[in-house]
Amino acid sequence: MPPSPPEAALAAVQAYCGSRVPESARDQMRIACSRRGDSITIVEERPPWNPEAQGAGWTSTKVAQLRYDDATRRWSLHCRDSKGRWWPYDDIAPTPKVAPLLAEIDRDPTGIFWG
Repeated sequence: MPPSPPEAALAAVQAYCGSRVPESARDQMRIACSRRGDSITIVEERPPWNPEAQGAGWTSTKVAQLRYDDATRRWSLHCRDSKGRWWPYDDIAPTPKVAPLLAEIDRDPTGIFWG
């Protein structure tokens, strides 16, 4: 049985995340993703600025979310507002593949994903 669309897309998103930060800088920043149901969330992770005050854990900031709609068989891109709520990103239409959405995140013409 072939993987579900979210399972298949997860590999593409993981590859995208792995390519965002050069190996030499991964002790300063990482881009990662996680899947929950039909959604894949991309996060930026940073080490603590003061390990003594904050412990050894890295902080993470949610960057973007890709959501799969089984009825339309399309992925949509979502961004977060200042209160942490997810909203549809209107500058690109839902698409059957995640690649165009990842390209839009990378391009970030509005500065909403990477600032």
